[in-house]
Amino acid sequence: MATIDPETPIPVPDVSGGDAGRRGLPSRSDLSLLQRTVVDSSAIVDIGLRTMVASMVGAAMLPPVLSGLVRGSDLDRERENLEFYAELAAQHDPAVSFPAPRSRPQVRTRRANAVANYIAHGNVEHVSFRSSFEPVNPAMRHLWNRLDRNNVVHAQHWRHDDGPHPTLCVIHGFLGSPYLFNGVFFSLPWFFKSGYDIMLYTLPFHGPRAEKGSPFSGYGIFANGMAGFAETMGQAVYDFRSLMDYLEHTGVDRIALTGMSLGGYTSALIASADRRLRAVIPNVPVVEPESMFDSWFPANKLVALGRLGGGVSRAASEAASAYHSPLNYRPQVTK
Repeated sequence: MATIDPETPIPVPDVSGGDAGRRGLPSRSDLSLLQRTVVDSSAIVDIGLRTMVASMVGAAMLPPVLSGLVRGSDLDRERENLEFYAELAAQHDPAVSFPAPRSRPQVRTRRANAVANYIAHGNVEHVSFRSSFEPVNPAMRHLWNRLDRNNVVHAQHWRHDDGPHPTLCVIHGFLGSPYLFNGVFFSLPWFFKSGYDIMLYTLPFHGPRAEKGSPFSGYGIFANGMAGFAETMGQAVYDFRSLMDYLEHTGVDRIALTGMSLGGYTSALIASADRRLRAVIPNVPVVEPESMFDSWFPANKLVALGRLGGGVSRAASEAASAYHSPLNYRPQVTK
């Protein structure tokens, strides 16, 4: 097995500007015109992007909220589901919340497209297998059994020709599943050239896992209420652990994981459930979904409406969300 060259330089950009001091970041008035322009334009882009994402999350939330307001039985079922996840979270036991896969997946591989091979400058394969995930909540199993596309796991594997290497796994954020985008954004060709194999994992309901009729990639995460979101996170953890089983079967003995935004949240949750990872770097992760939903317009209005119509307090909703919060469990990865 090839080893990573410890002398390989890591490029660090030399960015000039005011550094944070004892009082924190410099005042806006202390910045030059160019610096103020960069800061202001970055803030505008951030707010615009956040509002767009929140609008898409809100669009996905709208059907279950309206259905619950019209049909009381849906609200009763949602309250029962929230109580189920709250009781599970209260145990603080990742082995109970996130059972390990029972068997190694039956993986199919095929050569990826020419663009992927050109970007990696190496051997790139598309990996897929049927998920054996079963919702931890029995009330959600009938729904999950009908999700044909979502229940097929997809990933892109960059492999060196001289045998398995230490493997860096990457989990994308909400809406951001395209492999090409993540390969460029995370500078993965540089890591591949440095000696790592790469595995790009597709979250449930994204890309080829989106169900037919989904208006956008990731829609299904929030389209089945908060219980659906909880089981989505459970499946994200489960399917990635199946992928780890596959990597170990091919001879990989060192696996690290990073993810961005929702992928960072998922990465931290996997680190709470599986001790096999050598390193985990949650990149700008979601930390508390309930707080995020409360602050993101217009999704916050729909969440508040759903709580009000269902007679669910924020405390009850937060207790249920703790089921899939990494802060609810002790990390399994060595500090």
